[in-house]
Amino acid sequence: MASGKTEEQKYTVVSSNEEYEIRFYPSATLATVYTTANSYREISRPGFRTLAGYIFGGNESETKISMTAPVHMNISGDHSSMSFVMPSSYNPENLPKPDNSRVIIEKSEDEHVAVIRFSGYASDRKIKKQSEKLHKLLMENGIEFYGNFRFLGYNPPYQFINRRNEIIVSVIMN
Repeated sequence: MASGKTEEQKYTVVSSNEEYEIRFYPSATLATVYTTANSYREISRPGFRTLAGYIFGGNESETKISMTAPVHMNISGDHSSMSFVMPSSYNPENLPKPDNSRVIIEKSEDEHVAVIRFSGYASDRKIKKQSEKLHKLLMENGIEFYGNFRFLGYNPPYQFINRRNEIIVSVIMN
């Protein structure tokens, strides 16, 4: 995915320190698959395959759509989702209809998020550990947050070094 020429989802850094950032993400167009999976391990391969099928031509016009970064995962106990951010040249009106009815085209809301970064390959254990770390940092700094802690992955599986992963959570800006 992120190899220097891969388009990345746009955001603005509102504030940062050595441990975390606060970012503003404007609305983006997403291709999303919802699932009952409740772990990174359960959602990563089947979710990725389903969404990759859509962008590799599994749509009404057989259009190939460029991969972007990051891949979003919202993993929770009762429902989870994986989303690909669509290239900025697309919106819900000009994207081809997916062949697979499980792929939903939607717009995200504008949002402010707190972000913590970690390297290496993601796993359920690492995601949990980093989510707990971000939770603790936000509590210590009096930053109000809401919703699930979500995972962002930036690299293809064959990239072994310089991997970028992030945990994000929505924050309330005063």
